[in-house]
Formats: sequence, structure tokens, C-alpha cells
Amino acid sequence: MTTAGPEGAADEWEESIVKALQPTERRDELVVPAERAEPDPRPDEAVVEVEAFSVNRGEIFKLEAGTAWLPGKDVAGRVVRAAADGSGPRAGARVVGHPPAAGWAERVAVRTDALAELPGSVPAETAAALPLAGLTALRLLRAAGAVAGLRLLLTGASGGVGHYFTELATAAGADVTAVSRRGERLGELGARVVPDVASADGPFDLVLESTGGANLPAALAKLAPRGTLIWFGQASRTPVTLDFFSFFDGPESGTIRHFHYADSDIPDGTDLATLVRLVASGRLHPEIGRVADWADTASVLADLRDRRIRGNAVLTLTSAAHTLPDAADRSSQNAADRATSDPADRATSDPADRATSAPADRATSDAADRAASDAGTARSPE
Repeated sequence: MTTAGPEGAADEWEESIVKALQPTERRDELVVPAERAEPDPRPDEAVVEVEAFSVNRGEIFKLEAGTAWLPGKDVAGRVVRAAADGSGPRAGARVVGHPPAAGWAERVAVRTDALAELPGSVPAETAAALPLAGLTALRLLRAAGAVAGLRLLLTGASGGVGHYFTELATAAGADVTAVSRRGERLGELGARVVPDVASADGPFDLVLESTGGANLPAALAKLAPRGTLIWFGQASRTPVTLDFFSFFDGPESGTIRHFHYADSDIPDGTDLATLVRLVASGRLHPEIGRVADWADTASVLADLRDRRIRGNAVLTLTSAAHTLPDAADRSSQNAADRATSDPADRATSDPADRATSAPADRATSDAADRAASDAGTARSPE
């Protein structure tokens, strides 16, 4: 395989195979190592060699649903083939990207308007945690409007969206109450942290709700008259029941607004560039609760699904470790593990022992903190 030439045009691109993670449609092991054809980009797409990707609970929901969708919406790496139409970063540029799918692989094609270049001060592991959660938080704040002096209630605040939004909103002058059972970091970011909606001291001018189920009507009851509730997810996967007459008990004439982060007139790449600038200038700090090699993706997905990771989970591909075990190796190893492992040991092992350290600029983040992971964007999240 040859990459793009010095001017960014593709001199030659030999067909080859890339390693990737493939959905299994099995709940016990959502993805397995596989191979697929080299990305075949459209004229407005660049091919990115992935160095790190982030996983989201919404992707887990899709995998559990058994769809043929190839996961991978948050990636960071280096452009190895610039877009044929001349748009976007040149070959060799370090980038963060938000493809619609297929990012859990060695290489992925990404539209150039969904890419942002990275300065040397922002490592790939940090950048990979930005796209879905960061875009959601930035656009939620934009939807909320001028928040200086307003009282805000944020549910499902323990994950990436919650941490990003809290830091952005408090910096904009909002008085934020965040619902999280382990919210030490949210408190450091300026939020008043409560363990559940019932403990929140309302009324609030604005409620941002991402969990659904019984939490939404409970949060709605905390809304001030003529206030707004922005509904941006249903992470509980439990439908919501509302009573018209309950509005008279507090949130009279209140507004409920549906929000989906992808419904934006601003290109993803433009907003990603804003997020990168905030990170590089020290005004936004990704909360990364787990960094691991992509060979451990299946176990990281299980921990994220079971809410044992706070903030974002990031998987890395190193130059020497683009190796994933093939199916035969995995089958033999799994059989050996089952034959030799002690069930008592498996039951008592601390998942925190498996967690790796977060990037150096997030040294204060406790990777072992098991909190409710957010990613409660619309469709919880995508």
C-alpha cells in the first residue's frame, strides 16, 4: 500500500486488508477480531490510520440489538490518504474524526467536514474521547442558550457528556446541579452534585434529561414555571410516562424539547476544531476513565455497559500492536482460560486492577471510579 503524495493527492492505493472489530450479535462477546477490505473513500473522504478510538454506550445498545452496523464513531489518528477533491487535511496530518461507522479498525474513511486537525499538545488518546460526547455537550450548551445566572439540572451526569457539559456550562456562568452517585470530579468542575433527582433542590430554569424512565417526570417536577426541559437521551431504555395535570404542580407552561446532537447546521469538523482548541488551551478536560489496548475491547464494552467506567473509555492501536488474535487463537485461549481459571478468583478480582492510567493531562482522573456512564445522548447515544 502506498499513501498520498506530498501535495495530498493519492499517487497509488493498492487494495489490501485491514484488521477490524466485527459485531457478533452475541451479548456475551459483542465484537470479535476480523479482517475487512481497505476503505474505499469517496472523493470528499480522507483515509485515517486509527491510533485510538472511544467507545460509547449507544454503540453497545446498537450492537446488542444485533444490527449489521459496524461500530466506530470516535477516532483519532493520522491521514494516510488525503481526499481526492482536495478538501480537508493533507496526508500526514494528525486528526480527530467523527465517521458515521466503521471506526473500530486500523483505517477508516472519514468525510473531511467531520475532521479537525490536532496540535502536538493534544495526544490521540485525549482527542479520541472528544467527538460524540464533546459534540453533544457543546451543542446542548448551544441549545440551552445564554445560561449565565441560570439554575440547571443535569441528569445522567457521570459520563463523558456530563463532564464536558458541566465544565462548559459552569465556565459560562451557569449554576449546575449534576445527578451522579460518584461525582467528585463533577464537583471539582463546579457542579453541585446530588445522588438522585429527588435530592436536587429545585426549581430549575433548565433541565437536561438523558435517562428516561421514572427520572424524566421526576426531573420535570423540579422545573420552574415556563422553564424548559431538554430531553437528549433515554439511557435507561425505559419508556417515559407523563401526566398532563402534573404540570400544574410546578412546571406550568413548561416546554419539553427533543434534542439529537446530529441535528446541527454546523459541520462536525468545525465543532471538533472548537473542542480541540478548548482542550489545547486548558479550558476543557476530557474525563477518561479507562485506556486499554483494542485487543481488550470486548471486556471494556462489558464494563462500560455495566457502568463500571466513569467518563469515556478509549482503546489504542500502537504500531506494534495492530495485532488482534485470530479466531482460532481466541478459541484456544478462551478454552484454556475456562479450564485453568479459579471461579473464586474471577468473582473477587477487582475491575480496577484492569484499568490503565488516563493520559498525563488527566492525572487527577480516577480510572477505577465505577460510576454510571452517560453517553445519554439522543438514542442514548448513537
